[in-house]
Amino acid sequence: TAKKDGNHYVINGSKTYITNGQNADLILVCCKTDNEVQLAWKGVSIVLVEANREGFKRGRNLDKIGQDEADTSELFFDNVAVPPENILGGAEGQGFYQMMQQLPQERLIIGCGSVGAIEGAVERTIAYCKEREAFGQPIIGFQNTRFKLAECKTNAVVARTFLDSCIAAHLKGELSVEMAAMCKYWLSDLQCQVLDECVQLHGGYGFMQEYAVAEMWTDARVQRIYGGTNEIMKELIGRSL
Repeated sequence: TAKKDGNHYVINGSKTYITNGQNADLILVCCKTDNEVQLAWKGVSIVLVEANREGFKRGRNLDKIGQDEADTSELFFDNVAVPPENILGGAEGQGFYQMMQQLPQERLIIGCGSVGAIEGAVERTIAYCKEREAFGQPIIGFQNTRFKLAECKTNAVVARTFLDSCIAAHLKGELSVEMAAMCKYWLSDLQCQVLDECVQLHGGYGFMQEYAVAEMWTDARVQRIYGGTNEIMKELIGRSL
């Protein structure tokens, strides 16, 4: 909540799962500025909070199963006073609309990460299968290996083609909410599917952190959760039918 008190807004509450929370100097906080409105998405404002303001505190750096390169934190706000000009856009109640304007781009970015991971994993796995030998020959010599790699390679090419069409639409200002949802859900689902196949083709080595494919596999899982869960993406697509 951010309640008006004289010449300031006073923020109270907490946030969790905040990427870069340990390092950020400026934090954009979604606050309820109108508590009389019952609908959760109404009466929300985005308020800028500088990390040196009294009452702001960083919690622990959360221990994730993947994406260790990025800190994810808890943030706490205890009577943090900010001036009215810290409201993004200068007017209360615009927060939900401001977020909605950028969500298609955010979901497109997640799709970009998915395709990059798919392509990188397939490239590494093909190279591994050409080098790794079993029963006197490289494992790419086995028909099942070639079939699995053919499936993964085809998925990578189709995923790239779809992503490029979404990027082209975005550059023209034509990427719809529904198409962005398709991009996010389908590509992140496919990322997990392809990465799982790549781990399997690595055998026991695929479960070792020294191999890039293992880290890529664990990093992939959260893609189906953040940016709106894939179940929410399907709901958004379903509303347009």
